[in-house]
Amino acid sequence: MTTKFDAIMPIVPRPDVVFVAGAGSWITDEQGHSYLDFVQGWAVNALGHGHPAIIEALRRQAAQLINPSPAFYNRPMIDLADRLIANSVFDQVFFANNGAEANEGAVKLARKWGALHRDGAYKIVTFENGFHGRTLAMMSASGKPAWETLFEPKTPGFIKVPYNDLDAVAAAIDDRTVAVMLEPIQGEAGVIPATTAFAKGLRKLTREKRLLLIFDEVQTGIGRTGSLFAYQHLDVEPDIMTLGKGVGGGVPLAALLTTKAVSCFEPGDQGGTYNGNPLVCAVGLAVLDTLLRPGILEEVHARGRYLSQGLSAVAKRRGLGKVRGRGLLLAVDTLQRNATAIAADAFEQGLLINAPRPDTLRFMPALTVSEVEIDRMLEILEVILSFGDA
Repeated sequence: MTTKFDAIMPIVPRPDVVFVAGAGSWITDEQGHSYLDFVQGWAVNALGHGHPAIIEALRRQAAQLINPSPAFYNRPMIDLADRLIANSVFDQVFFANNGAEANEGAVKLARKWGALHRDGAYKIVTFENGFHGRTLAMMSASGKPAWETLFEPKTPGFIKVPYNDLDAVAAAIDDRTVAVMLEPIQGEAGVIPATTAFAKGLRKLTREKRLLLIFDEVQTGIGRTGSLFAYQHLDVEPDIMTLGKGVGGGVPLAALLTTKAVSCFEPGDQGGTYNGNPLVCAVGLAVLDTLLRPGILEEVHARGRYLSQGLSAVAKRRGLGKVRGRGLLLAVDTLQRNATAIAADAFEQGLLINAPRPDTLRFMPALTVSEVEIDRMLEILEVILSFGDA
């Protein structure tokens, strides 16, 4: 029987494969074919597919309480918020359903703060090639060139400047500016890290100008870079941080975190039917508690170093560019070779990798990935790259 896909809106190119099961770094389709997954839902599955801690959290919480309404507290919501605050520089949390929603909340919070403390300042400096989500406002905040003419008119108030250019940020600030918002590593741009000097310079500049500094850690947060949050690598404390993807380990969960000095929402300013429900928060708690066990983040850092070294060796042998990124969020330039075609060939060989740009391959394995699985990925990749050498 041939499966038809016509009822699904074609919002992304998909191969004609239906996935039905997953375990760790592996995912299986209806035909029984297994694939080594170095995409993991775009860095969503922090603990890989089917992790026992997530399964148990879902089973246990589903049997107790799924959604009492966001108008009431629930225990997993409180416990997860407490755990996030205890392990960060922030004081309060708002739970959302995805990264774009968390980022919208960050923009609303910054503008509310600007209305209260900066005489109505509302503009936010963002960055070229940045990515903050697919809602209309977040597409307006993002710096993807392909989006410049989509869904006009855009939401106003976002000023885009080159990434890692402190002078450009300074020049963009005026008396209506309220915040600077950035990804500490630009993921969709091809895994471009902020330099430490740039991040520290932003923190100094925003304090001098009495602006808020917002870190979009939807992709980098929750252990992805080898520390719990990427701001810790940069030794910079933002005023607002957003989380998504890995915080839910595969279920729809995101978070907006801020300090008491900035927290100014009042009842009615922010909300959502499913926000902070106990089912997803129980999973978030299981993910966070797993990653906070002694030695786990050190293992993520070690696996990231191992993957980086392996990719660099393959790149050198096969004429690719440099490897960049941090932890288990890495990319390699393919130079003149078509990254999209390489990713398609990899799929045919049972490997899932991502090409965010025509000349870039991105690697986002589970934080639980083993060295054996990394070696297998490198073997498959090198075979694929050798096709072009024939």
